[in-house]
Amino acid sequence: MKITIVGAGAMGSFFGGLLAESGNDVTLVDVNDAHIDVISADGLRLETDSGDRQVRSLRVCRPEGATDLPQLLVVFTKTLHTGAALSGVQHLIGPDVHVLSLQNGLGNVEKIAEFVSPERILIGVTTWPADMVAPGHVHSHGKGVVRLMAADGVSRPIVSQVSETLSGAGLACTSDSTVWAAIWEKVAFNAALNSICAVSGCTVDQLGLVSDGKRLADEVILEVLSVAQRLGIDVDVAKCKASVAGAIAQHKGHKPSMLQDVLAGRRTEIEAINGAAVAAAGRVNLKLPTTETLLSLVRLAEARAVA
Repeated sequence: MKITIVGAGAMGSFFGGLLAESGNDVTLVDVNDAHIDVISADGLRLETDSGDRQVRSLRVCRPEGATDLPQLLVVFTKTLHTGAALSGVQHLIGPDVHVLSLQNGLGNVEKIAEFVSPERILIGVTTWPADMVAPGHVHSHGKGVVRLMAADGVSRPIVSQVSETLSGAGLACTSDSTVWAAIWEKVAFNAALNSICAVSGCTVDQLGLVSDGKRLADEVILEVLSVAQRLGIDVDVAKCKASVAGAIAQHKGHKPSMLQDVLAGRRTEIEAINGAAVAAAGRVNLKLPTTETLLSLVRLAEARAVA
């Protein structure tokens, strides 16, 4: 496939590198000039369980430098940048392009629908890990999966085509009509761990130092998933709680992205995670007191950090 990936951070570069290795025509689009310069000169250094190598069979450029219309546009930016990112590549959104969001949080489909008709939007969730080591250098160790569907729930050939393309790159993708449940479960997971760590300064495993950490996380999970249940989405509360407990037990020293953003003085994704859950709760007459309190605290931490 001819694929353009918008947002070539750790995840976008990782996916792009594997897709290019497996024979797809891949262009990475980003605004990080240092990252672009290294890849342009030397290729993308991709370090995975399969080895450490340079991937040179892909292109990389800033938005204004991208000219070829893709079949598939994959969005990997933070939710807060979705609108601006798609505005920057609007000239690539031809009449036949499909747009796939593998982003965290809620609200991405609505933003993408401002640029492309709803029947051409795919939504997915992934558990693949990836980290940016340095400009032009990404590593990912461990396994993951991708689950995707048409955002409107209609079965279309493009869903199978994209799923096969991703699986052919080793990304273990399946077409799955329950993706919205997985998205809400991931929102609950992130609303709990990201926001608590962001305001406490704790790494994920440090939330287990006192019982309050796990208790707070469980309260957020129950609140957020109650919204999904009110919307008729069949989420698995017990599985989500178990995932959080597993992360606290196993993710030694891990600083979630929201904590990293606060420490670095960057804007966080709090509005697309806790904020979106609280907004959705309001529309169905639910209150999320713990989730909303953490939202307010992260907003304060973010404001202080970027001031």
